[in-house]
Amino acid sequence: MKLLLVLGADDNYGAFIHTIEPLGYDLIRYRHVLKAMDNIDEIDPAAIVISARDFPRHWKILVQFVRNERSKEVCPIIILKGDRFNAEETSKAFFLGVNGVITDTLQRQEEVHHLKTILDRSAPPSQEQKPWFFVEPWHRIGLLIADIVGNAIITGNVITISTEGLSFSPDHPLPIQAVMPNKELKECSLRIGDAILSPVCRITSIEKNIPLEFVSFPNDEQRILERYLKESFSK
Repeated sequence: MKLLLVLGADDNYGAFIHTIEPLGYDLIRYRHVLKAMDNIDEIDPAAIVISARDFPRHWKILVQFVRNERSKEVCPIIILKGDRFNAEETSKAFFLGVNGVITDTLQRQEEVHHLKTILDRSAPPSQEQKPWFFVEPWHRIGLLIADIVGNAIITGNVITISTEGLSFSPDHPLPIQAVMPNKELKECSLRIGDAILSPVCRITSIEKNIPLEFVSFPNDEQRILERYLKESFSK
């Protein structure tokens, strides 16, 4: 499943990559619109994201080009807008056939959720992929991590979660020795609804939001997690 990302600048690239990673896409980035258009057939993307800030005129050309061959259902197109992308431009975008217009900083949780929803609709079902879910306050999901460095207790917010792991945004920046890749965290308390689980987690990479893999659960806690995610995020 390929996602074509047309971005000229690197300003928000890291935040966007972290948002998209849990969805399971293979990301293909182009810095030039015309080169991306030349390779559309070869790439055959499942979805396209283009920055209107970086390409204030050429995004329209790309949308029209793609829509000549691919419908909104076959290949969703999402515009990442900047400060100068006004209501008139938004109307033009939807008239041309885009699926969504989202602020390119991705700072608002509802816009992240909107992006995920659009891409989820285009994703073919896969038996190998486990779905990832964006956590809202009403889901009652939280994480505490103890003994990363010394006896400190790390608090923060769970951003995304699946049966295989989660991404965690700490309330305060952590020292580099606390978030080394492959480091196992054996003192974790994961709140899932009314239950408190005790998974062993592994840090998989160094990111702003820390990606954690579930290594193991005691007793039948894995089933508690699976059941809660199924009940809370079922469509």
